[in-house]
Amino acid sequence: MILSIGEILADVILDGGVEKRFCGGAPFNLIVNAKRQGASAGFIGRVGSDELGSFLISEAKKAELNALDIQVDAVRATTVAKVTLTDGERDFKFIRNNTADYNIDFESIDFSKYENLKIIHLGSLMLSEKEGVILAEKVVSIAKKLGVLLSFDVNFRTDIFKDENTAKLTYMPFINACNVLKVSSDELELFTGEPNVLKACKLLAKPNQLIVVTLGKDGSFYYLNGNSGTVPTVPVKPVDTTGAGDAFFGAFLAGIETVELTPANIESAMKTANEVGAKTTLFLGAIKL
Repeated sequence: MILSIGEILADVILDGGVEKRFCGGAPFNLIVNAKRQGASAGFIGRVGSDELGSFLISEAKKAELNALDIQVDAVRATTVAKVTLTDGERDFKFIRNNTADYNIDFESIDFSKYENLKIIHLGSLMLSEKEGVILAEKVVSIAKKLGVLLSFDVNFRTDIFKDENTAKLTYMPFINACNVLKVSSDELELFTGEPNVLKACKLLAKPNQLIVVTLGKDGSFYYLNGNSGTVPTVPVKPVDTTGAGDAFFGAFLAGIETVELTPANIESAMKTANEVGAKTTLFLGAIKL
């Protein structure tokens, strides 16, 4: 099983002057795509006891995950992401002040019920809040305790931190701690100062840490213990790039969940992930439920 922990939120997209709402949040988008690629999939998140929270729970059930554990917060509101689209590229503005997404009650989680757990995926939006950092540290600890792979998608956002340097310092412990790391080429350069992808991976990678780099229209790249490779993607004309990286990584994790991390297996998973990520850009919203 792949278990994803982090935000589920409402993506509100302005389309033709009309606001349309969708179920979103990177860790949830990711796990839906992992499920659709055949993985056993579970999700843990938290919403408010409000209308949007009820909407998200109802929508999330449509994904038919193997385990869906969405906590309901009696005090805090559900998180909202306002999405603005320009030529298919998205810009986010989060409505998020002491909201539910990063206040997951970790102590109430019974990890023993997630059978054949292989990968725990950690969302990154929580890292902008001290409560979220504490939660993320607990997720790292339980992954190590259970002896499962920890995956982490940088999904770097400077708009929810006071400055870029603070954000980088906050992210680094989790970049270093994970077993499977996903970054974009821009994020990789941001954290290493090196524009060459291979050289940057060599600077960043820990022993036995798999790094997967999304390259946009050029596909994706991987690095593991000196082995590396690039896999091309399929050309598309994007309508909305929201969730494309989540779709890519969810499909990729599904592809490596039960196999040895050989170059052939990694590249096979990347090929499928490239295709899934590209197809996600052809409709509004991150996922179709």
